[in-house]
Amino acid sequence: MTITYHPHIIQGDDEWHAQRCGMLTASEMHLIITPTLKVAKNEKTRSHMYELLAQRVTQYVEPRYVSDDMLRGKDDELAARQYYHDNHAPVTECGFVTLTTPDYTIGYSPDGLVGDDGLIECKSRRQKFQVQTFLEWHRGRSIPEDYLLQVQTGLFVTRRQWCDLVSYSGGMPTCVMRVHPDPAVHAAIELAATEFEAQIRALMVDYKSAVKGLKASERRVIQEMFV
Repeated sequence: MTITYHPHIIQGDDEWHAQRCGMLTASEMHLIITPTLKVAKNEKTRSHMYELLAQRVTQYVEPRYVSDDMLRGKDDELAARQYYHDNHAPVTECGFVTLTTPDYTIGYSPDGLVGDDGLIECKSRRQKFQVQTFLEWHRGRSIPEDYLLQVQTGLFVTRRQWCDLVSYSGGMPTCVMRVHPDPAVHAAIELAATEFEAQIRALMVDYKSAVKGLKASERRVIQEMFV
């Protein structure tokens, strides 16, 4: 098992896309694990498998549509990280981290590293969800389910002791929720990543056989963004 930090990579730039090309990442773990922590075997899982396989074949990541929420989230992430840095603990930026084993590689893009033990994950929220998050966290419930697998995968990849999920909504207080490694979730990540990678490797063998002797067409510059 090897953990590799890539501190000089900037999230979203060409080097970042190249580094994660064809790789299973924390933000996509929900596509291969169900909410009940089972290995997912559905259309979204298969679609993601073909997407990563295609990236490995072409060494190219197709552009994606950038929504207004995504643009706002990028700005809010900067504000959330600065808030945490000013009010909780110093934050060190790191563009990408990989965990490599003989069976799989998983990538993770942390929003910040805190000392030797911690991480932060910043989320931009609409105000109705920020209200809900504060109330549910105050009542002793878990972090929002949408972020559980991403946060736990970040802890799994880095082997750090905790992650502070920073929920940010402009004009409202910022909610900071500390999360520790969950062995049950980590076991599910291990199993799902192993099975997913084994399937991709098998499909790669079949694909090479299917296109043997055929020449790839020339890629044209694509101007439009894809969903």
